Amino acid sequence: MTSSPSVRTFAIGDVHGCDTALRTLLDRIEPQAGDTVVFLGDLVDRGPGTRQVLEQVLALRQVCRTIVIQGNHEEMLLRALDGSHEFMWLEVGGDAVLENYGGSLEQIPVPHVDLLRSAVDYWETPATIFVHANLQQGVPLNEQFAVWLRWSHLTGNERWYDPPRRVICGHTPQKNGYPLIFPGWVCIDTDCQRGRWLTALDIDAEWVFQANEQGETRDFVLGGM
Repeated sequence: MTSSPSVRTFAIGDVHGCDTALRTLLDRIEPQAGDTVVFLGDLVDRGPGTRQVLEQVLALRQVCRTIVIQGNHEEMLLRALDGSHEFMWLEVGGDAVLENYGGSLEQIPVPHVDLLRSAVDYWETPATIFVHANLQQGVPLNEQFAVWLRWSHLTGNERWYDPPRRVICGHTPQKNGYPLIFPGWVCIDTDCQRGRWLTALDIDAEWVFQANEQGETRDFVLGGM
């Protein structure tokens, strides 16, 4: 099934270097010139193909509006590139990135670094907030601390953001492979890097597209699993 609106907005969850899953997913949703694709962060680390993932995102920028939100793994990689906290990053998936780029941070191409540095803290529309991890309740978006935006896991007790807008996020892996849904919130980190699914959510059609590293796909209505 493909969604009916001619102009679509997709959110894509944590990719974590799963380049086959991302390529399969993009082939499935077929972004067009009028569409917007929002990557919720953690494009990098853990999986085998961070380089290939970033190349796909750069190519997608030539097709449609493409937003990249900074996740905690982008934050760690950027710190390593700037000369700090490299050992922490290596221990949580950065080793896969180094292997993918030939063993050295200096071999990461400038366009890839520029893409990572261009990542934003959040993105918003009148009805939806897109963020990597979580939001501190009662705090305006432009005053949120990075630890909340990129590091804080969901508890499931979060409330509607005020004024009420739905929050689409990643970061908290759903080990059953399905989005986590509760009032005002949808988490679409469906644990692709551990052999589960990479998720794209068509915001208006409420339709979920998924792919995995084996090139398999499945689609279903949000909340209808």
